[in-house]
Amino acid sequence: MPADNVYTIINAAVLPFWLLLLVVPHSRVTNLAVHSGLVPILLGAVYIFYLVSSILGGGPEGASMNSLQGLLIAFSDPDTLVGAWSHYLIFDLFVGAWLVRDAKRENIHHLAVVVPLVFTLMAGPLGLVLYLAIRGIWRRRFTLVEAV
Repeated sequence: MPADNVYTIINAAVLPFWLLLLVVPHSRVTNLAVHSGLVPILLGAVYIFYLVSSILGGGPEGASMNSLQGLLIAFSDPDTLVGAWSHYLIFDLFVGAWLVRDAKRENIHHLAVVVPLVFTLMAGPLGLVLYLAIRGIWRRRFTLVEAV
């Protein structure tokens, strides 16, 4: 399947799971679909396929992770880019799911989590930073140590 088709499919495929996190974060469906790890496993298969294909295929001449120019060359290959994009999708969704679970543990109202969730979807680290700020204010201390 062409890389542009896979890109379109995986982008669309994650949206229902984000909607579950946003609208019904603690429902049985969300627990089964998102918090179970099913989505990262399925998207992980896409990532692994493209990672292995990229390594075995050699990639474009001059591609490497050792320099910005080499990385630009590597990402000029559609298959490499789809693999990298699936990496982002997996980790952003994982962070969003953790954020929802952590907010529940910390008794942070879900409405306070909606904006960080949207930012996590659109700009992963920014959403995480927003959530950590909310969490720190809520707990009156800034730490990633989970309450026991």
